[in-house]
Amino acid sequence: MNEKNVLAILGSPHVNGITAAMYNCAIRKAEQTGYTVTKINLYEKNLSFCTGCRTCINTHICIQEDDIQEIVAILHESQTVILAAPVYWANVPAPVKNLFDRLLGTAMEETNTFPKPRLQGKKYILLTSCNTPAPFSWIFGQSRGAIRNMDEFFKTAGMKPIGKIVCSNAANKKELPEHIIKKIEKCFK
Repeated sequence: MNEKNVLAILGSPHVNGITAAMYNCAIRKAEQTGYTVTKINLYEKNLSFCTGCRTCINTHICIQEDDIQEIVAILHESQTVILAAPVYWANVPAPVKNLFDRLLGTAMEETNTFPKPRLQGKKYILLTSCNTPAPFSWIFGQSRGAIRNMDEFFKTAGMKPIGKIVCSNAANKKELPEHIIKKIEKCFK
């Protein structure tokens, strides 16, 4: 694992939307700071749905052969993960949830009590955009729900957050607000 490797995952179908702009801003700053970034667009990957077989708990990787093996290899080589996903019904889009399901055995080991993390020492940044204006996006749980869902996966895996950034009222924005850019850039200082 290289301290300067970043896995950047785009979990949005809109490569020109606000979530993608947040993603691209984070990648730019990471590269300017000396990180090597590997980019993945979940909407371009072949990821079957989790079958619930739970074999991955013992194998540490899903036994279905598709693009999950590539993602897991990059994840293991990376110190930091950037995940950018828009808010869909106070949650993440289906490909992001499916990724979490498929990474079950990679992320954790089952015990008689709380799951034992398998990705300790890694860090993560969460980026999301929501069409609901602030503060209502947070008050009514829209962006909070998506952040909570993403955060739960990474925390259970034993990873540490270095940034959780929400851009609300995204439908009315043509470009990233300066305060969002500054929050994203601050993650790489």
